[in-house]
Amino acid sequence: MKNITCIEDLRKLHQRRVPKAFFDYCDHGSYAEETLHANRADMQKVKFRQKILVDVSQHSLETTILGDKYSMPLILAPIGLTGMQYGDGEIYACRAAHEIGIPYTLSTMSICSIEDVAEAVDKPFWFQLYVMRDRGFVKSLIERAIAAKCSALVLTVDLQVIGQRHADIKNGMTVPPRWTVEKFFDFAIRPGWVFNVLNGKHLTFGNLAGQMKNTENLTSLAEWISTQFDPSLSWKDVDWIRSIWPGKLIIKGIMDINDAREAVKTGAEALVVSNHGGRQLDGAPSSISVLPEIVQDVGDKIEIMFDGGIRSGQDVMRALALGAKSCMIGRSYIHGLGAAGQKGVAKAVDLIGKELSTTMGLCGVHSIADIDRKVLVEQLRN
Repeated sequence: MKNITCIEDLRKLHQRRVPKAFFDYCDHGSYAEETLHANRADMQKVKFRQKILVDVSQHSLETTILGDKYSMPLILAPIGLTGMQYGDGEIYACRAAHEIGIPYTLSTMSICSIEDVAEAVDKPFWFQLYVMRDRGFVKSLIERAIAAKCSALVLTVDLQVIGQRHADIKNGMTVPPRWTVEKFFDFAIRPGWVFNVLNGKHLTFGNLAGQMKNTENLTSLAEWISTQFDPSLSWKDVDWIRSIWPGKLIIKGIMDINDAREAVKTGAEALVVSNHGGRQLDGAPSSISVLPEIVQDVGDKIEIMFDGGIRSGQDVMRALALGAKSCMIGRSYIHGLGAAGQKGVAKAVDLIGKELSTTMGLCGVHSIADIDRKVLVEQLRN
């Protein structure tokens, strides 16, 4: 992968190697994609203060996340259908994260199950929970995560109503993939993808198979999901989950100060400032634009993570400078996975890590703990 120099290179390779329906599922957002594009545009408005003649011969990316030491302030975010980008993709992504020394988060909507991943790796991983209508099933998912010794539960709270993703509807997105006449050529010209996926552990949602009805014969992924996710989800459900889950709890999907205050009240260890990668409420502000006010309001009461638009080490530096303690990456590592499996994930993280290291050096920063607003010359303006 000598000619891969940035995440965009991985994205282009991913696009060539994975069928359109699955690439678009990862790459696109909801409706007009205003929020998806705002995540990137607003990120690039945040500018650095160059600092010269500072001895940065010794600087480190090491940090702590929820009290545990990691090699850098990165987390592999929960991504549904990872195993459709590359066969057994969840396992390979988790292995890459563990080798690098950062957390990996398994999605409820994964292709490999909690048990599949736990059996294939020798370190704990995080599990992301969606709350569905069947609370008994939700409880069983939490219990399975406990049995698998997952070290944190990431509760995603911004998907109880599903934002329409035009690309998924137009592509006839289904899991398992349906070999229609329209898709036959798209699949056939990618034999490597077909081989990897067909030899994976599952061709449907591993966590749901055998647990919920109609997961083996889906006519439309979007339609099925819309019948399962629960629009009645409320803060009381967070309290209920907290009563079952004994470990560290992270609430993902916070974009408002009042919601951040409520998250603090639940006793959660962390919250993630996130607009679901621009895949839900289109027209919502970018994650980076609301991060500073949330940090200012509750940053001393709860650990704040960031998600939304991270494509480089410079982006990580921007989020840390505005108060985040760590950053989740989603599309960035999925592009690596689709491009080259486990090696591609490792490459994506390595690229971002090296970019972060260089940016720290040019800003005269020695450690992650030293990154704050002083490294910026211009804060994001609404």
